[in-house]
Formats: sequence, structure tokens, C-alpha cells
Amino acid sequence: APQYAAIELGYFKEEDIDLTLVNGAGADKVMTAMLAGDADIGFMGSEASIYTYAQGAEDYAVNFAQLTQRAGNFLVARQPDPDFSWQKLRGSRVLGGRAGGMPQMVFEYILKKNGMDPKTDLTIDQSIQFGLTAAAFTSDQSDYTVEFEPFATGLELEGNGYVVASLGTDSGYVPYTAYCAKRSYLAMHPDLIQKFTNALQKGMDYVNSHTAEEIAKTIQPQFAETPLENITKIVKRYQEQDTWKENLVFEKSSFELLENILEEAGELPERVPYEDLVTTEFAEQAGK
Repeated sequence: APQYAAIELGYFKEEDIDLTLVNGAGADKVMTAMLAGDADIGFMGSEASIYTYAQGAEDYAVNFAQLTQRAGNFLVARQPDPDFSWQKLRGSRVLGGRAGGMPQMVFEYILKKNGMDPKTDLTIDQSIQFGLTAAAFTSDQSDYTVEFEPFATGLELEGNGYVVASLGTDSGYVPYTAYCAKRSYLAMHPDLIQKFTNALQKGMDYVNSHTAEEIAKTIQPQFAETPLENITKIVKRYQEQDTWKENLVFEKSSFELLENILEEAGELPERVPYEDLVTTEFAEQAGK
């Protein structure tokens, strides 16, 4: 929402940035596009930058602005369950995310917090492509699915599923998404990165000072096929769980928590230095 608000309110134009936004459909694909030079800036879970660095890439991705501080997805059940507890997932079948991706790792992190082993206490189907799990849920035999918006609300409106838990609420604060660029791009275009971050900060200030109804009206052109009332409902959900940061500074403690989550998931070959993978100078300047 802060990004979409910055686009619709002309904040990028004010900074002389002609922005083309492309949906990369998952952190792995976004990182691939950025490393190949098909994108200048990537917006994704920062785990992708850690993997790239750990694999020995010389021109690795550096995170320069953190946008969300909570997971943005929800657990959807077949029926409403006002008394839901995570223990109810024991013995169930869940449509999950790609191994090594933030959605799946945060889900596993929550399960472990609740005393469950993701590998033995339930069955997690990770075979469905990113963005297609909601459609699969309507036609398969799974008990639950983990969904981002607008898919979670979409399932509710169709009567095919009901949100029973927020992964963002139950995982606590985690650095879920951030903007990054290749080290070489940051060195060559510091002015552009600063202007980009300035525009984002204005978008962040906007969503943190307006109602869900106002935000939904502002960003609706980005979701032409989604009714305004649905966008409002979604924004309200994210607002209530404190999804957005106040500033874009990616703190060291957040980065270390991210590494802890990766380590617990068995996806971190070695700890990587915060100082190499994060720069806060642009975010700190944007906040002034």
C-alpha cells in the first residue's frame, strides 16, 4: 500500500522517477530478474539477498529500505473457527509455500513456536505455484491454505474459505519485505536510490496517517478488478496488525531475527554480515 500510494499520489514523479512496476511472482523470480539486469530494484523477502550472497555472488543484492514489519499472509480454513488455535493443525493437510521462501518459513516458525514439528505433525503441500494456491484450495482436499491478499478475502467472499489466523500477528515483528538493488547499481545511482526512497517514505507517511477507506480509494486504480469495499477490508486488516513500519530503516536486530528464522528452517548455509547486505543511509536521509 505505501508503494501504491506513492505511485498514485505522484510521489515518484515529484522525485523525477519514471517508474515501471512489474509483478515478479515470488522472491526467487524477482531476484533472478534483478541479477540479470531486467529490473533495477527488487521488492521481496530479504531472504533472497542472503541466499545470493551465501552462494558467492560478487555483485550481490543490498537491502536499502524495509517496508513491512509483519508477515502479510493469513491461514484460511474451510469453515469459520472463532476458537482457532494452531494446535488444530495437527494431522491436517495445508497448502503451503515454496521451501526457503518467507511465507513458508514464517509459517514453520509459528508452528515451532506452538510446539509442532512442520515435517511430522501435519502435511504441508508445497507443490502449488506461488499465487495459485487459492484456486487449488477450492478444488482439492486440503484443510487449510496460507494466503496473501487479495486471495484470502476472495476465498471468504466466494464462501470457499474463512480467515482463522494472521501469520503477521502470530509470528510477531519480522522484516518481511524490503527493497534492494545490486551493489554496483547502488554505487552508480545513489541519487536515484535516494529519490526512490524519499518517494516511498512519503507513501509510508500517507498510509500511517490516513484511514483504510482513504487509502483504499487512493490505491484502487492499481487494483481495477477489485471492488473498493474489498480493498478497504484488506487495508483495514493490514492496518490493524501494524504491518507497515513508520520509517524504512532496516535495523540490525531485524536482520538477525530473519537469519534466525532461516537457520531454524534449515535454509541458512552460514550467517552473513548485516553490514554487507543492508545499508540504512538512504532510509535515514528520507526520514529527515
